[in-house]
Amino acid sequence: MRRVRRLVHLVLFCPISKGLQSRLPGIKVKYLLVVWLGIFVGSWVAYMHYSSYSELCRGHVCRMIICDQYKKGIISGSTCKDLCEEHSLRFQHCLSSSPTQQVYSGLWKEKEVIIKCGIEEALKADSNPDSVPRRDVVLFDKPTRGTSMDEFKEMLLNFLKSNLGDQTSLAALVSQIITMADVNRDGKVSLAEAKSIWALLQLNEFLLMLSLHEKEHTSKLLGYCGDLYVTEKIPHNSLYGADIPAFLQSLLPAAVHQVVHQWFAPAWPWRAKITIGLLEFVEEIFHGTYGNFYICETSFRNVGYNDKYDFKMVNLRKVATEMTIRGFLKGRHCEQNVDCTYGKDCMATCDKLMKQCKSDMVQPNLAKVCGLLQDYLLYGAPPDLKEELQKQLRTCMTLSGLASQMEVHHSLVLNNLKTLLWKKISNTKYS
Repeated sequence: MRRVRRLVHLVLFCPISKGLQSRLPGIKVKYLLVVWLGIFVGSWVAYMHYSSYSELCRGHVCRMIICDQYKKGIISGSTCKDLCEEHSLRFQHCLSSSPTQQVYSGLWKEKEVIIKCGIEEALKADSNPDSVPRRDVVLFDKPTRGTSMDEFKEMLLNFLKSNLGDQTSLAALVSQIITMADVNRDGKVSLAEAKSIWALLQLNEFLLMLSLHEKEHTSKLLGYCGDLYVTEKIPHNSLYGADIPAFLQSLLPAAVHQVVHQWFAPAWPWRAKITIGLLEFVEEIFHGTYGNFYICETSFRNVGYNDKYDFKMVNLRKVATEMTIRGFLKGRHCEQNVDCTYGKDCMATCDKLMKQCKSDMVQPNLAKVCGLLQDYLLYGAPPDLKEELQKQLRTCMTLSGLASQMEVHHSLVLNNLKTLLWKKISNTKYS
């Protein structure tokens, strides 16, 4: 080991002497330089990756906060006892992409799950990152003591109206939320139960999971404690089945990304089946039970599939309600269309005369999804299908304007694409 450390020290820190250069052929000197450069770049990548790990992965803080509030009787939930007392809900691998949105794979009663928990921005500025912040004051502040059941139901209904629109179906959703909040099934909602479900509803993804719970293309909610919640684990969290690690993505050219994706992508008929599921999801969130939803970051990393190659939406945080986007755009100053962008992909038009954003989306969900699917479906497509498939995808990608104003055309394009794919894989093992 001592010799290995000495050799690494010499390669990294000692310049190649002139005497050594004269004794070694020029080609060997070049090899040494390449090795030195490779070690330097590798060390830098490893340092950047692991230096951010402690900031991104703070599951112990998340657990400490939640269990502290649970033991004080401030919060409740169906998984609190398993997390804080029996320890049958365990954090495993860190999947976080943001310090304030903690995501982990985990085990719950020996079943693989995903655990999600938020840590407030204020925690980042805390001098002691392991200290327990007063989240009971900040997050679990509503409803207050003395709130009646009728008042709480009214709170829920008004909240849903402001986020989903004034839908006739909201009364049923309120009843569902009340049933979920009643953890001990005593027919009543305690203050701790009400505070927990209210805190969860402030999370965009949780609200969307409730709104789309009847759909088969979203992950199932398994339980919660305070604003920590547990969902089923989706085996493949990318359309291509595997992805390049985040810390390497910016270092590798697009051509390398494409080759890696093609290597690990499922067989074409499986890709066709996954695509049909994605198109069904787009159909479901267009004039759905609880209003319209928009996919605001169309990336293959936000969508995936299970072991049966059924499509699953991996990241609902990138989906927004129509009311959320309208609220963002209302009265917003702009100079050009890009100033009217919510997320990455939800762009509205800019009224350049009034210098204000309009509320109509430039591209419907279907057009953005077809752009995502172009390379995914055309690579390895059957020769007798490829030309027609390319033509339909091109038509789909040109869709623009408010989807509600071209509902017939939108449905026709979507159904034509679904039918084309289904005819190719129906009555086979892939269907």
